[in-house]
Amino acid sequence: MRLPAVMKTTAARLSALFLILFALCAAVLVAYMSSLSVRMLTSQTQETIMAEMQGLDDAYRRGGLPTLVRVVEVRSRQPGANLYLIADPNGRILTGNVESIEPGVLEVEGWTRKAFAYRRYGDSDAVRRAQRGEGDEPAAAPAAETRHQALALVLRLPNGMILLVGRDLGEPEQLRGIVNHALLLAFAMMGVGALLIWFFVGRHALKRIDAVSEASRRIMGGDLSGRLPVTGSGDEFDRLSENLNVMLARIARLNDGLKQVSDNIAHDLKTPLTRLRNRAEAALAGKPRTADYRAALEAAIAESDQLIRTFNAILMISRLEAGYSAEQTAPVDLAAIVADVVELYEPLAEEVGVALSIGEVATVTLDANRELVGQALSNVVDNAIKYAAGSGDAPSVRVSLVRRGGDLVLEVADNGPGVPPEDLERVTERFVRLEQSRSQPGSGLGLSLTRAVMEFHGGRLELSAQNPGLSVRMIFPGDSKRHGDT
Repeated sequence: MRLPAVMKTTAARLSALFLILFALCAAVLVAYMSSLSVRMLTSQTQETIMAEMQGLDDAYRRGGLPTLVRVVEVRSRQPGANLYLIADPNGRILTGNVESIEPGVLEVEGWTRKAFAYRRYGDSDAVRRAQRGEGDEPAAAPAAETRHQALALVLRLPNGMILLVGRDLGEPEQLRGIVNHALLLAFAMMGVGALLIWFFVGRHALKRIDAVSEASRRIMGGDLSGRLPVTGSGDEFDRLSENLNVMLARIARLNDGLKQVSDNIAHDLKTPLTRLRNRAEAALAGKPRTADYRAALEAAIAESDQLIRTFNAILMISRLEAGYSAEQTAPVDLAAIVADVVELYEPLAEEVGVALSIGEVATVTLDANRELVGQALSNVVDNAIKYAAGSGDAPSVRVSLVRRGGDLVLEVADNGPGVPPEDLERVTERFVRLEQSRSQPGSGLGLSLTRAVMEFHGGRLELSAQNPGLSVRMIFPGDSKRHGDT
């Protein structure tokens, strides 16, 4: 991969950005520490010079110039001695350990304004050439280039003589060089580290992004069964892939549901529309009697109402499954909903000879939509009564509300013919009606709507065979917000 292409990737840009940011911070920190260290050494140097100057001043006061010269000569010969110089009023060096000094230094009394160049006694030509890296070649540069740098205090004595006490700045400069060398080494290590991080971490991240991109292209090509790769590391890439996979699964399910709804609408709604047309055609073909027209219009209105209810159920299911329903939740009493639905269907059950009863009912209030839960329970109870009727000597339907493993289970059980095990999942799909149900009125949307209502509340719908009969359980999750649980 070429460098321009690499720098277009987010990983490479982030690596370069962090490297630059860290380098700037390190440079500022090192520069600050270097400057602080140099200032501290300079301050210590000045304190040392002041102490030396005080001692020499005391010697001059005790014995005059001869004593001062002897003290300067003694101190000049000591190892690691400071700079000592005594000059006449014209600036000519009389004694000390300084051979020559930068012009103008002795003309101003007090601290030198800046570091000045000087040469000690004993700095031979060979030493000076070695300092310049010229080997045995003769020195061609000016002598000032071979001189040391120093900081000094200049004092003019009462007799006009000039006393200079200073200290070489080699230590601060050496410290500065060490710090600069360390900074360059740190920059080199950071550069190598950044390359290694990009090679081992950035390339791995790029490969995973490429895998996600490839899977995305397949999905966009129409393969909704494809999923984004998950490595199992649990990092942000895995979390993103898992969330997108859940979204893709939901999209695939909604897409399948849309295809199924289109097919089922064309198939199952064709019959009521045909009946509407046939009745209207029969009314027009017969004798023009008001009673026949009225009967035909009433039948058309009834058929139209059934179609409207079917379409309303389809729209409700679609809104609930899409997750953007405007329905609101509030604290509701599930036991009261059970009692209301059973009371509503008792006349119908009694009319068809079905014993509708209430079993164990827990008193609990939780956040839900009363209308949706009531409609879902009504669908289940209506189906149970419809299929239990005429199934035996004592057809019955029982409704109960119990706690089970922390969840709330709203169950409707009947002793009717039930549903074959292989069809338990299929009966909750839209417009699905088993062969034994074709003779019963309905559109095949009741259990689909119930399942959508449970998904809206974060719950689930479970069906199981009773042998005989069918058990339909509306399970509300245990983490639903409860109020007044008793």
